[in-house]
Order: sequence, then structure tokens, then C-alpha cells
Amino acid sequence: MDTSLRYRRFAEVEAKGNSATYEQWCTAIADDPDVLALIERLPEPRRQPNLVLGASRHLGAPAGTYASFREWQLHHWRGVEELARARTTQTNKAGRTAVLLPILGLLPGPLSLIEVGASAGLCLYPDHCRYLYDGHRPVHPTGGPSPVLLHCTTTGEPPIPDGVPTVAYRAGIDLNPLDVTDPADMRWLDSLVWPEQDQRRQRLLAAAEIARTDPPHLIGDLNSAIADLVRQVPPQTTVVVFHSAVLNYLSPEARASFVATVQSLPCRWIANEGVGVLPDITAKLTRTPEQLRGKFVVSLDGEPGRWPAAMGNPSTG
Repeated sequence: MDTSLRYRRFAEVEAKGNSATYEQWCTAIADDPDVLALIERLPEPRRQPNLVLGASRHLGAPAGTYASFREWQLHHWRGVEELARARTTQTNKAGRTAVLLPILGLLPGPLSLIEVGASAGLCLYPDHCRYLYDGHRPVHPTGGPSPVLLHCTTTGEPPIPDGVPTVAYRAGIDLNPLDVTDPADMRWLDSLVWPEQDQRRQRLLAAAEIARTDPPHLIGDLNSAIADLVRQVPPQTTVVVFHSAVLNYLSPEARASFVATVQSLPCRWIANEGVGVLPDITAKLTRTPEQLRGKFVVSLDGEPGRWPAAMGNPSTG
């Protein structure tokens, strides 16, 4: 994709209403040939706004006007480029769990959870979070109050469960797994939190604290590891392979390979991906991709959910 168009779309679709700073920066970058030229020194997959801006802020870019950001960027690009080549966008939004919980609640427990694109694995703890749907439908963990409270606004009639699932096993797959006990890895995750999203930053820290008490088992590449992980789960559990906003980072060929692999395994498959990322699922939607621009589709075993299909993303990210 053209880099200028990529940053303009990011500003208009993703940053708008979520981060005024990123909206301003990306709108300006789209019209700035000098900064675009720097970004285009990176391999195409590394030109992602989340990665470039996260690396910049990690190294000290000021969260202010575009003019100050631009001046900083022109003087510090070498370091940004090195970091963007070494790191990946591994945003670990625990809030996504609020979208997955209704589907998890439909499955017989106990569950063995395997997350693809797990980052530090913070979404592997749905049983340790508190949830509040539409401001008045609470779901509490059985182990007592949780410091992680996830708000979610819904439409339609999603099947909100009465309680959290029982989880017997949790594991994750990531090309570059992050360690919740490593301060450097946690600082990188913090750098990926957008400006103005202080609640999300607080939730990240609280979720990481939970994960540190029982660190998840995280391993490498998804297509080579997924089958082995599914076979390693405890017996008499429902195996659930899930992912959120991950497959868009893969080539179409790698996506197709993953789908074929997961559909051949004895597991349930939950996908929470942008419209168009999984064409076979997109084709089953009752609305066009243009009508759903910027939305995510939740599916179970390759079928878009008719029950929670209208569920929005967590209102707090």
C-alpha cells in the first residue's frame, strides 16, 4: 500500500476518536515527503503507523504538536529505524477479552486456551477479569475482585454469560513472545499504548500483574507450532484457538495456511479480525465490507456470529 495513503487511512479510520495526537501526526505525515521518505527506508511490513510511532515514543518523541514531533523525528530517525526493524507491533489489549467472553461462555468447560499472536499473553486470562457490559450487566471472576475492569458496549442481543469460564490451560504463540517479568518487554508494550489512553495503560499494568503470578507458556511461529500445542493440552478440556487483529499482519498465503491448519485440528476456533482479513468469513456477512469499514468480525469455527455479530469492540480498547 502507498505509504501516504496508509497513514491517512490510519488517521481517518483508526486514530480518529481514539487518539487526537496520532490522528494529527498521521494526517500530517501523509503530506510530508521528508518523513515519508524516512519511513520508506523500512521494509514494507515495518512501515506500520503503530510500529513507527510506538518506536518513536519509546525513544522519547514528545507527545505534542506535529511540528515538535517532526523535528524530533528528523534528528532521531536512525534510532527509530533500528528499533522498528528489531521490534514488532505487539499491542496487547486486554480489553479484547470482553468481546471474546460471550463466545467463550457458549463452550463447555473447562477450557484450554491457545492464543495466536499472544504478545505477552494478557488476553489468556479471561477468568481473572471483571466485565461490565452496557454499564449495567456485570460479570465477575470467581476468585474475587479483579483490578482489571473491562467495559464493553453492545448492540443486538449477545449472549452475555453469568460468569467467567473455567480455564485449565493457557498457552500462546508469537514470533517474538514478550515476557511479563521482563521490564524491557513491558516498557515496549507501554510504548505501544496511544497518547490520551491512560485507562488502557493502567489496565495493561494491572493485567500484566495478574499474568506475572502465573506466566503463560509462549512459543514461536503459529503455523509450525499450533498443531503441537493443541495436542499438548490436558485431556477432557475444550481446546480453543483464538486471535484478535493478528492475521492482517500475515501474507494471504500464510493466512490461508493457518486457516487450513486450525480447521484440521480438534479444537474450536475464535477469530476477531478486521472485515476482509478472512475472505471466506467476510463472504458470509449480511452487510458489505464498505458498510462495515473499520469494524471487526467475531467468528466461531469460520462462521460469523449471528448472536454477538453486532457487538462493538470494547469501549475502553
